[in-house]
Amino acid sequence: MRSHTYEITFSGQAGRTLRAQFDDCQVTTSPEVTTLRAELPDQAALSGLVERIVGLGLEIINVHLVTQPSAPLTDLAHVQGQGGLFTQIVRYVNFTRNNDIST
Repeated sequence: MRSHTYEITFSGQAGRTLRAQFDDCQVTTSPEVTTLRAELPDQAALSGLVERIVGLGLEIINVHLVTQPSAPLTDLAHVQGQGGLFTQIVRYVNFTRNNDIST
């Protein structure tokens, strides 16, 4: 399976300590948001990165697939469709906002 590059943007400007939590990603900051760019081998790795972000109490505002797979667009419906990964991530983020899942 081919790896894909994702950009995940969350609210707030990450300082040095928070940036260190994502030393496996390219980190870009602005006064209002921080964007992580990472090449990930599979969807499990993407889910793990999202869980790390949410686990730190950060608000994800965007998840973007930078590199597209070489499949036809009809085969990419699972990425954007009802059961697609992005939909699952949004549901997970919304769930964690509405439920205290801290350990």
